[in-house]
Amino acid sequence: MTTIRELNEADKTEWLFYWRSYIEFYKTSIPESQYELTWSRLLDSNFNLYAFVAEVDEKICGLVHFTFQESTWAPKSFCLLEDLFVDPNVRGHGVGRALIDAVYEVAVKSGSSRLYWNTDATNEIARKLYDSYTSESGKVQYRIPLNPVI
Repeated sequence: MTTIRELNEADKTEWLFYWRSYIEFYKTSIPESQYELTWSRLLDSNFNLYAFVAEVDEKICGLVHFTFQESTWAPKSFCLLEDLFVDPNVRGHGVGRALIDAVYEVAVKSGSSRLYWNTDATNEIARKLYDSYTSESGKVQYRIPLNPVI
């Protein structure tokens, strides 16, 4: 059985393992200082960044990060599911779905008008799960790097 709960200070080692795994999955890197900054932001109740972890047999096996954004398109906020990672050994057993559903519930309770996320077009395994929620938006994302670290 999968349990979803809020991230807490005791989770740092497991969180860091899965956060690093997520960054590696996307074949990128971030400075060590960013891992620490993200961790501190996730635990700061005054910062608009949140996290849940998934547990199977009381062992963390996945994470999700999300945030809320104001919009010029809607009177209520949008909820951005920014990062989702599940241990490859438990993929296909409902852990990713449970994490998305937990964010969905928070977004609904907060009054958000939209829950959305991005993924690489080549992330076929995850896209099978995502397609079970809704159709791909058809939007193309453009990025202008403003800092060599990004």
